[in-house]
Amino acid sequence: MHTKIVSLLPAATEIVCALGLEDNLVGRSHECDFPESVKQLPVCSEANFPNGLSSAAIDVKVKEILADALSVYTVNREQIKKLSPDVVITQAQCEVCAVSLTEVEEALENYLDKQAQIISLQPNSLEDIFNDIKSVATTLHVSERGDILIEELQERVDIIRHKLKFADSKPTIACIEWLAPLMLSGNWVPELVNIAGATSILTEAGKHSPYVQWDDIRLQNPEILIVMPCGFAIERTLKEIDILLQLPGFNELKAVKNNRVYIADGNQYFNRPGPRIVDSIEILAEIIHPKQFIFGYEGDGWIKFTL
Repeated sequence: MHTKIVSLLPAATEIVCALGLEDNLVGRSHECDFPESVKQLPVCSEANFPNGLSSAAIDVKVKEILADALSVYTVNREQIKKLSPDVVITQAQCEVCAVSLTEVEEALENYLDKQAQIISLQPNSLEDIFNDIKSVATTLHVSERGDILIEELQERVDIIRHKLKFADSKPTIACIEWLAPLMLSGNWVPELVNIAGATSILTEAGKHSPYVQWDDIRLQNPEILIVMPCGFAIERTLKEIDILLQLPGFNELKAVKNNRVYIADGNQYFNRPGPRIVDSIEILAEIIHPKQFIFGYEGDGWIKFTL
């Protein structure tokens, strides 16, 4: 039986494709864009705020929408009904990241001509991400492929861990997930940073990304600064980098003085809890320990930002 899948989450789309089931995908979210070939699929969701808003404006708009108990995204029920999926994949991780489980359940309840199975992903750690891959593989009856994929990913992680086993220093690092208001990367990112041989400041592995005061970052005075806003490509971040540069005492930070400020593609890598989360660890390893690791992501996955 050919299982028809609608994925409402970029990470889930990548998981399905990595499991060799791209042909089963019949629909995607408005944000699913990798691999490139999925862009031809019908789009089944949309954002409820206009494109091109600044970080601060996006933050205000999202908070307004959520305060009114509305959703940041809309599910296109008609489109999904037309596609008649057997499985719909979404998430219960973050109301701002993608269509939520509740939204999908409400949209599809008594609406489809047949009962679709809903898979909801909610990862907070690297292990959770691997478990999600496992559970998607099991649900889609390709558990063996899931095991092979996880083994390959785990091997790449182990190579980094092994190389850094005897590293003497663990530099402090601030990973910035949002520029206005300031937010540091939580969830799995502190763990990825740790694997790549550094210490993430003001965050706790497995806990949601915290809003922070600039003064707290200044007090911690990180040795490395990586700007990786959620949903932003490098070019998009460059348009708003001035928000950071204008903060009092920015030039006094160790990271700035030592020319260790970087911009990474948060949208394609760090904010996507799918197979490319291991690419994200490799990106961090390249940035943190440039003498030990060259995976080839520079220029595309990350750039050095020089004032």
